[in-house]
Amino acid sequence: MRRFRSITWLLAALGLMTMPVIAMAQIISITIAPPELPIYEQPAIPAPGYIWTPGFWAYGPDGYYWVPGTWVEPPQVGLLWTPGYWSWHGGYYGWNAGYWGTQVGFYGGVDYGYGYSGIGYGGGRWANGVLAYNRTVNNFGGVAVTNVYNQTIVNNTTNITRVSFNGGAGGTTAQPTPQEQAVAQQSHIAATAVQTQHEHIASTNRALLASENHGHPAIAATAKPGEFTGKGVVAAREIGPTAARPAATAVPLPATGAKPPENKGPPTAVAHATTNGAVPPKPLNTAARPPAIRPPIAPHPAAPRMAAVAKPPAPPHVAVARPAPHPVAARPAPRAAPHPPARPKAPPHNDPRRKPE
Repeated sequence: MRRFRSITWLLAALGLMTMPVIAMAQIISITIAPPELPIYEQPAIPAPGYIWTPGFWAYGPDGYYWVPGTWVEPPQVGLLWTPGYWSWHGGYYGWNAGYWGTQVGFYGGVDYGYGYSGIGYGGGRWANGVLAYNRTVNNFGGVAVTNVYNQTIVNNTTNITRVSFNGGAGGTTAQPTPQEQAVAQQSHIAATAVQTQHEHIASTNRALLASENHGHPAIAATAKPGEFTGKGVVAAREIGPTAARPAATAVPLPATGAKPPENKGPPTAVAHATTNGAVPPKPLNTAARPPAIRPPIAPHPAAPRMAAVAKPPAPPHVAVARPAPHPVAARPAPRAAPHPPARPKAPPHNDPRRKPE
């Protein structure tokens, strides 16, 4: 599964004796491809002057383990970090260590994110001895950073496959540009002691082994090198087709959800309608069921009932029926008695006049 080549150690040692401080040559060759890069949020920068160094998969006696990304202080003013990368050659995967230099060199076309999109570095640049930061790819948190600029960087952070190696089956196909080849010939500075210690601590944490975390380490990034606990620790998060679907369905919610409110449907019913998406008849049928039940039962029987109750004749009949037997019989009797006697009383007054005749 893996081969440790002592000859490579000798070649690396000879290289260090004949050349300035450069990146170490690949000293391990294995036949297993490294896992995909995990997805994580960049922790906030500790203070101005730090530069972001992305996480990567390293290899040890127990297999691949994750070295969390972290903010690091450059060893010198004007230096930028070229990340290390895995490359496939001659049937084996070898590690090409990262290094510091005045320019960013070739790192296999691997998209590490946060400014390292596969070519160069878009997260910051030196100007007059001061490191300026691209606010579009850096997390400042509550730190006051004055030297900033805006530059859009295209990062494929939503890709399903996060390839972490160059060449071979499934690897990136990027090749170094002439400029990157020239950078490779320049003097470099290897990883600092702080970075080396950071990697060593990661190698002793079994939770960072790929065999344990299955590609989703709980410590994916840290605010400072070697600090694997505290607020600055960020865990990996899963992003894939299942995580992308809610974002896609969340956009049409307002548009498709505008119709159901007219039918007085609850918000949950609207959400189900948008989830179905390709089955629009279902929302329509569910909205039509309440009217289908109400017309046959409520409208037809209720209409006559409402008419009978609403008509005033019903109350009058009941009211008239009650007073008719008592008041009606009593009232006409007294009224009829006074009027007839009044009429006959007039003739009696006329009769006496007739008597003297």
